[in-house]
Amino acid sequence: MKSSRWTYVGVSAAAAIATFLITLLLVNVAERKREALRSYFEVVKLGEETVDPAEWGKNFPRQYDGYRRTVDTQRTRYGGSEAFSRLENDPRLKRIFAGYAFALDYREERGHAYSLKDQDETERVKQRPQPGSCLHCHASVLPAYRTKGGGDILRGFELVSAMPYAEARKLVSHPVSCVDCHDPATMQLRVTRPGFLIGVRAYKKSQGVENYDPNTVATRQEMRSFVCGQCHVEYYFAGEKKTVTYPWSKGLKVEEIESYYDEAGFSDWVHAETGAGVLKAQHPEFEMWNQGVHPRSGVACADCHMPFVREGAVKISDHHVRSPLLNVERACLTCHPFSADEMKARAESIQDRTSKLLARAEGALVDLLDAIQRARADGLAEAQLARARKLQRQAQLRADFVNAENSMGFHAPQEAARILAEAIDFARQGQLALK
Repeated sequence: MKSSRWTYVGVSAAAAIATFLITLLLVNVAERKREALRSYFEVVKLGEETVDPAEWGKNFPRQYDGYRRTVDTQRTRYGGSEAFSRLENDPRLKRIFAGYAFALDYREERGHAYSLKDQDETERVKQRPQPGSCLHCHASVLPAYRTKGGGDILRGFELVSAMPYAEARKLVSHPVSCVDCHDPATMQLRVTRPGFLIGVRAYKKSQGVENYDPNTVATRQEMRSFVCGQCHVEYYFAGEKKTVTYPWSKGLKVEEIESYYDEAGFSDWVHAETGAGVLKAQHPEFEMWNQGVHPRSGVACADCHMPFVREGAVKISDHHVRSPLLNVERACLTCHPFSADEMKARAESIQDRTSKLLARAEGALVDLLDAIQRARADGLAEAQLARARKLQRQAQLRADFVNAENSMGFHAPQEAARILAEAIDFARQGQLALK
């Protein structure tokens, strides 16, 4: 009888505990559902003039925490966010860029939070006069465009681009910020950079699409790449006004961009050793990425560089923008059913092969520089020199297109190999042209 009573007490206690735990679970689920309905609270009013990311952080603390972490300096095998000197890593670049500002200072880019500071501090700005065009992608510059253009952003874009850098720099106060990619009223992604809007319209026209405007017709998934492609692109400063221009009217491949420059009669500088008019690729991630498998599979830049993360019941894009190789579990494994070690090894094997090809391309290019110098000293006919210089221009653009692009071939491995094979071939043809 006593045993039966204790059994009853035990069962009752267990039932009470189970009921309590289930109630806690249901309460927690209800709280999480309410939390998911309100992903943010409007603490401050945001507008087009709100360029300080800390102000946006009052409404979006989770995203701001990620943005602040872009000050981290982490290095991958071939890049990352540590500002190491590329000239020290690869001394051949000093000769390849002889006579140009990149022979003075060429560092690996750091995170978004450093985009303006690094521009201020580079020797390319300190020792060589630069235009206000640089602010197009290094600063939260939209208010400056509006102010200088009297409310007309395109007009302001042209005027600020034409200003000396030191003068234009006084118009901005923050690096790339939230307002550059998000509408402050709706928080929707948007393209704000005039260079991209004009460039992508020209590219789409070459594909048979007239008057293309990504802000009205692009899907959300497309916008998750376009907002990155605003700045991670090849460009040049056109004409006396130094207007930021994306050379896309013939297409996005390196030979199409080269054809654009040839028709425009444009060279970035005259090579100090050879006298050739040559080109400097900037950072053509968007162009190279477009030749790879990921965009054909519907994968956006943000899927890998800003993968989704859960905080409580809220799912957000991780605003700690960085190399996927520093975040393999969330950047790669959501699509690829392999281990993190295997995925990292696959990526690095692509980069290793590309790096070896790049070294051979640069070696061939330096051999061509030597050959042209000797030929000039020997008084070779100008026609032969002109042919070799043309081939130097072709080889140099291709080698630099891969070197300046920040994935070391990963965005489009076969395209990177093709481009470097052409670079080697053109450099060797240039040597033969001097025989």
